[in-house]
Amino acid sequence: MTPSHALAATAADGDAASLSATRRYWDEARETRDPEERDRRILERIQLQLRYVYDELPFYRRHYDKHGFRPEHVTSLADFTAKVPIITKKMLVADQQENPPFGSYTRDFGTGGIARIHGSSGTSGTPTMYAVSRGDWDRAADVHAMAQWCAGVRPDDIVQIGFPFGLFFGGWGVLQGVERIGATVFPLGVTDSEKHIEMIGTLGSTVFSATPSYCIHLLSVAERMGVDLRASSVQHVLVGGEPGGSLPGTRRIIEEGWGATVADAGSTSEMYPFQTSVGCEAGTGTHLITDEVYTEVVDRNDHNVAIPVGERGAVIYTHLWRESQPMIRFAPGDETYLDDTPCVCGRTYPRMPEGVLGRLDDMLVIRGANIYPSAIETALRDIPELGPEFRIHVHTEGALDEIAVHAEVSAGTHEAWQAVDDDRRAEAQAALVARAESVLKQRLGIRIPFEVLTPGTLEPTTFKARRVIDARGVRW
Repeated sequence: MTPSHALAATAADGDAASLSATRRYWDEARETRDPEERDRRILERIQLQLRYVYDELPFYRRHYDKHGFRPEHVTSLADFTAKVPIITKKMLVADQQENPPFGSYTRDFGTGGIARIHGSSGTSGTPTMYAVSRGDWDRAADVHAMAQWCAGVRPDDIVQIGFPFGLFFGGWGVLQGVERIGATVFPLGVTDSEKHIEMIGTLGSTVFSATPSYCIHLLSVAERMGVDLRASSVQHVLVGGEPGGSLPGTRRIIEEGWGATVADAGSTSEMYPFQTSVGCEAGTGTHLITDEVYTEVVDRNDHNVAIPVGERGAVIYTHLWRESQPMIRFAPGDETYLDDTPCVCGRTYPRMPEGVLGRLDDMLVIRGANIYPSAIETALRDIPELGPEFRIHVHTEGALDEIAVHAEVSAGTHEAWQAVDDDRRAEAQAALVARAESVLKQRLGIRIPFEVLTPGTLEPTTFKARRVIDARGVRW
């Protein structure tokens, strides 16, 4: 049986054709609901989902029986955190290998019951296959529309998408929301960077959507082309696909370089509809649409232990409405912290003030200090002479791990250096190195050797950034 809760039900309280561009919310009642009432509804959804996955999906029944858990054990949200065992990507991959192609954590929807088949990008290991039922696919369009409306997308926009359109889910979710809003979509996808710049000018695109790394990369491309993106038609930049879009320094560079507001939207492919984390135009972080995907931040080492709001911890996601491949307490390995104070935009969802900070397994222990690549990125983005590309090099000296950072200078800085004699150029380079090392030490607590590179030395980022080079044998 499927749970008696109409998994595919509830759309926004209006359709795109009737929505005014001046309307503040896509679904005002939902987005401004009293948090206590929302939590009551979330608990009801959780209890229904737990019964559904235990009764219908062998993967969950085996998993819960192994841990001595039964759905009736959950009578509160605190019970849910404390008593329900997590699931991981590794477990999903193993189950799909044993039960191809979609694993035993979904049911048979019969002929025509599956609307879409996609897969993970495989950047963190073996790709996972996703099968989305027709009901889930339709519902997700409304969720993505609500998220993008929060980010500033309106029916009169032209939305240019720089995410790939293939196995990877990313671009398709953006397209879904844009179409449901009723805006014009230009799904250019992954192409020559110059083409994206040219088409913004040709079409007058008002929204651009891609990874934050690619949006920063396009600033350098536009500069080489003699194009000032601040003067372009783009008013909103919608980023996702990787951490960083909500980090203050990264967001500032995109906003200032593009002359547009920036909203971070997205979680992880397993959690489709993945735009249930989205920034509003106030720039206060990403709102968590917790009555669609319930989000917890728990102890890094024990995922059944809650931590106070504001403390950094591990992210745990739960689908409240998915019937096809629902994720119940899925631990993607990401880290963040929460803020539940009211937002000036009026939405009452909790927020991640800096979005997803990075992956827990990306943490580097260097001379006793915990170093996250996202913290290095935040520091470098505050140094205006640097360009978009940098690499973090990790190696071993004796019994200790060591780290170094190499970063390209901006095209403007490089041109200025080329215009002076060798001595003055050397002085300027030395001064920049000293300042970068000072900023890194101040932010991270240890001295990190820094090296400046000329523009074009590093491979440009055209999709997801890969910035840590581990000489110990692993590249992330």
